[in-house]
Amino acid sequence: MSRVSFKAVAFGLITGPLWAADLPYEEPVFPDHPSAQIELGQLLFYDPILSGSKTVSCATCHHPKHATGDGVSLGLGDGGSGLGPDRTVDADNLPEQRIPRNAPPLFNLGAAEFTVFFHDGRLEEDANRPSGIRTPLGSEMEAGFASALSAQSMFPVLSPDEMAGHYAENDVAQAVRQGLLTGEGGAWDILSKRVEVIPEYRTRFDAVIGTEAIAFTDISDALAAFLDFEWRGVASPFDLYLRNGTEMEPAAMRGMDLFYGKADCAACHSGRFQTDHDFHAIAMPQIGPGKAARFESHARDTGRMRVTGDPADAYAFRTPPLRNVEQTAPYGHTGAYATLEGVVRHHLDPVASLRSYDINEAILPGLKADDLRVLTDPAELAAIASANVLAPQSLSDGEVMDIIAFLNALTDPQSVRGALGVPDTVPSGLPIDR
Repeated sequence: MSRVSFKAVAFGLITGPLWAADLPYEEPVFPDHPSAQIELGQLLFYDPILSGSKTVSCATCHHPKHATGDGVSLGLGDGGSGLGPDRTVDADNLPEQRIPRNAPPLFNLGAAEFTVFFHDGRLEEDANRPSGIRTPLGSEMEAGFASALSAQSMFPVLSPDEMAGHYAENDVAQAVRQGLLTGEGGAWDILSKRVEVIPEYRTRFDAVIGTEAIAFTDISDALAAFLDFEWRGVASPFDLYLRNGTEMEPAAMRGMDLFYGKADCAACHSGRFQTDHDFHAIAMPQIGPGKAARFESHARDTGRMRVTGDPADAYAFRTPPLRNVEQTAPYGHTGAYATLEGVVRHHLDPVASLRSYDINEAILPGLKADDLRVLTDPAELAAIASANVLAPQSLSDGEVMDIIAFLNALTDPQSVRGALGVPDTVPSGLPIDR
């Protein structure tokens, strides 16, 4: 494949042979200044007021200090203290368990291509639904969200392990335990009224929605507007190459040739953000508590199958986008690999990598025997291995390093920093994670 076709291939603009003619690069258009809604969303993102116990904000697990993640394989939400790898269990508010999946990065989520969210795609745009969005709440889903991004931004507040809290420790946790999520007296209503009574928030919402009562969708729409504005990764060395032909360093150029050629990475990591937005089973190691209901005792996570019920989707997870991937370790749905080299080498022979996996490749502070339940269960490992769809392939050590050099060239330093940054204070007056 000639390099002149990379623009078309990388941006998913062609579906025919890879040597199809080059297509023009489309310059992204961004607003020059943040709107009142974006500035409101910034404050809400960093404000613990949206958690049940008022101790966890969106930024706790998605902080710019850790490239919009939390820097660990599986995080601690409610019941934790500190930030990133330094976060520890709060002895006065013990968590029930780790968050079962790795905190995904937030780059470019406002782009039109992103219509499916979470590792298993349990929330996605669906024109056949009255709300236009299919979510875990089913028919209870409230209409009025501006986008799927808006809807997904507010589901963590319903999770006991992330933001809601445990058992009866606060009013939000109580509502969640009773199944009161939407509507009057539900968890979202409680949080909306918390925000409503804070004078600065009320004034700021007046500038966005007028004087009507603040609905939960108004909060989530503001968060989505902020996410779209804050973390847009489109000025990496790779973008400059696509835009005007400025070549990357030689290793990255060789890695790009491999990525879109021999290594066939683009079979799944295609399009403008190196993702097909689809789901694939590639024998990723399963660590931690797994994705199970509270009444279930297993530690497995069957991924997409939990959403569709189709055995063909067992252990399949969404193809992650790769912009700024150098900065967003650990990798995989459980953050099983702390390094890019580790996760790239996993792709070379997923089943062999699964069977030889060493938990020391993860970043899992406070490791407990329970975190290894699946890894020490031959039947569970066999089930994960049997679902794998990725054939083994051979690459030299030098080729692996070249691919990593290309992945590093997907980093846009400005987007990693963020456009607005961390505010000095938030209207609730609560402490901000820094």
